[in-house]
Amino acid sequence: MSEIIFLVENAVEGGLTARALGESIFTEADDLESLREQIRDAVDCHFEEENKPKIIRLHFIREEIFAV
Repeated sequence: MSEIIFLVENAVEGGLTARALGESIFTEADDLESLREQIRDAVDCHFEEENKPKIIRLHFIREEIFAV
């Protein structure tokens, strides 16, 4: 695997959540810097060294609601 993609969203209770596409990896943190660290740790724990992705891509999802 050369790359893994995480969907990053604002958590309802504050902070950020990230979940991997195609893998059962989920993590959360209070800020983006901490989330990056949590994602790296989760990927390290989830994959054997020879199968670990070389690139971690973060796809940010932002939902915006406004009145018409």
